Amino acid sequence: QVQLVESGGGLVQAGGSLRLSCAASGSTFNIIRVGWYRQAPGQQRELVASISSGGGINYADSVKGRFTISGDAKNTLYLQMNSLKPEDTAVYYCHGLSLDHMNYWGKGTLVTVSS
Repeated sequence: QVQLVESGGGLVQAGGSLRLSCAASGSTFNIIRVGWYRQAPGQQRELVASISSGGGINYADSVKGRFTISGDAKNTLYLQMNSLKPEDTAVYYCHGLSLDHMNYWGKGTLVTVSS
């Protein structure tokens, strides 16, 4: 089992920045891909950014050049979000995919960008 706990959400004005963190614990050695998803009210959950165990990084087109995903050796995943826009308002979820295809999710952290 893997536990994921997000933090760092909040209210920010358009053009501002936030950094989200996701602390992972448990059987993290089994994780082959980690990433951030978001879900806006009335919308489907969508991929924001991900990192695979091989080092490959993917970003949604809507956040390229503004968001940066990274991780550290203490099993913490980050999402640096710059030049935030009102349309970035959503609940942001940390995600992990294990070698045996199990999906792990955090409970989410709310990001609100005011115009």
